[in-house]
Amino acid sequence: MRRSPATHRISLLLPALVLLLLAGCSKSGPRPTSTASDFREDDGKLKVATTVAPLTSIVQSVGGSRIRVRGLIPDGVDSHTYEPRPSDAEILSRADLLIMNGAHLEGTTEAIAKANLKDPSKIYRLAENTLSGDDPQDGFLYDFSFPKEGGAPNPHLWMDPLYAAKYADLVRQWLSADDPANAGYYRANYERFASVLQQLDEAIRKDQESVPVANRKLLTYHDSWAYWARRYGWKVIGAAQPSDFSEPSAKDVGALIAQIKQEQVPAVFGSEVFPSKTLETIAKESGAVFEDQLRDDAPPGKPGEARHTYVGMLVEDMKVLFTRLGGSADAVLKVPVVNTAAD
Repeated sequence: MRRSPATHRISLLLPALVLLLLAGCSKSGPRPTSTASDFREDDGKLKVATTVAPLTSIVQSVGGSRIRVRGLIPDGVDSHTYEPRPSDAEILSRADLLIMNGAHLEGTTEAIAKANLKDPSKIYRLAENTLSGDDPQDGFLYDFSFPKEGGAPNPHLWMDPLYAAKYADLVRQWLSADDPANAGYYRANYERFASVLQQLDEAIRKDQESVPVANRKLLTYHDSWAYWARRYGWKVIGAAQPSDFSEPSAKDVGALIAQIKQEQVPAVFGSEVFPSKTLETIAKESGAVFEDQLRDDAPPGKPGEARHTYVGMLVEDMKVLFTRLGGSADAVLKVPVVNTAAD
């Protein structure tokens, strides 16, 4: 979910955004972890800005009621093409810190944060602090949508629940450093959340055994499954979306159809965030089933609903993935999806 650099736009956008800091935003609701908070509240709670929804959910799971959270990139919006708004600069000007994914996912947002955050040193990157280098077993991955020659790795570490646990531990450390009085509370929340992620990992391993080995192959619209596939031993055979996030060429489409037929892939997976008639056509022409409900940055349901969490997203994905490929998700569906943070 990397966004291509837009340096020429940033140089023009930043001054305008700084001048528009008086733009209004709606007040947040009563929920202390609401992602609609505009940070106008003067209640002493740490004000934490985040980017995409899964990261916001992870931060909420650790910070609970002791922080206020604002996710800058709305649910269901393609983060690769999202351009920050003047109101984002205003939000960041009131935030105490920004927790972002990194790995070139949020280039423009990071630049605006540096210009508007009260303390620009309080920009924390999850991916770079979770992985480093090019270790093939536990390093950054480069692939169809994120070729190494492009200089930016695949940033979707959070699709691996054990990397999500590392993300949560980093969040715990950063919140504790900025709010030491609540360090014990953040640790307790982290431990509960990490336990659920461990349960999720074990359930995925159990349920994937119900999927025939020959079917453990993925062709998706956008390659957000690389780290998940490495964790669980699946093969990502391709992604329809090129590295510039455009629609694939006729040549690319023909090659994908031939590959699906050769590898006998039973289903191809799209996303409601990345609607693609091209992928539907690829499925039809290859004889595979088309499934468009996988998600990597939009938890199911609406904000405030119990299942609208990072864990809820992974559970829903596993149900779709395993059942479409001839297996079941019985163990995964027993994993609690609610936010486990204490009041």
